[in-house]
Amino acid sequence: MADLSAFPITKRWPAKNPDILQLYSLPTPNGAKVSIMLEEIEIPYEPHLVDIGKNESWTPEFLSLNPNGKIPAIIDPNGPGGKPLGLFESGAILTYLAEKTGKLIPADAARRYETLQWVFFQMAAIGPMFGQVGFFNKFAGREIEDKRPLQRYAAESKRLLGVLEGRLIGRKWVMGDEYTIADITTFPWVRNLKVYYEADALVGFKDFPNTMAWLERAFDRPASQRGLSIPARG
Repeated sequence: MADLSAFPITKRWPAKNPDILQLYSLPTPNGAKVSIMLEEIEIPYEPHLVDIGKNESWTPEFLSLNPNGKIPAIIDPNGPGGKPLGLFESGAILTYLAEKTGKLIPADAARRYETLQWVFFQMAAIGPMFGQVGFFNKFAGREIEDKRPLQRYAAESKRLLGVLEGRLIGRKWVMGDEYTIADITTFPWVRNLKVYYEADALVGFKDFPNTMAWLERAFDRPASQRGLSIPARG
């Protein structure tokens, strides 16, 4: 049986089966990426709900695994060299899991780097910009009378959707016929912008037909259906 005692997070969220991958998350866009990935690659894992509404990601136990205080994070008891590996940042986790299993990332080196550039595009641009739209359109920021911040982030989000729209012309997935981590990392954020942040009036989703069709294809995958609800909210 794997020994995870070196990870203080396991004191607050004990592992029932320490021999399988441990996921600490919540089904937000960033959290859902990893649960969807795990469902796609079909490796055993144990999900632990980290309730960010109760500031659980800022507890000493969680911060011991991710000092940035954000979900998701994982512990893989079977990491490189057979040693346990703790990891945070969803893009890093997706890349690690893809390379560990040889799934959802191209074997060809050039196409692998091309895939990673789209993962980084989501991490650096889509996530932060769409998240700001959510704050100013859906959450506390909507009470701010000055609408220039919302307008700025909405305009940039629309531009980013245009980049994705152009990429998807004539392609089923971001990398063509091959579903990859570039799709997994991106579609939960596009879905959130459309469904949860209710940003249609701001960005005009009808102007992005390729993106909307791609979103439906990604959402319809069985692993997506499962992963979007893992860990189950209490």
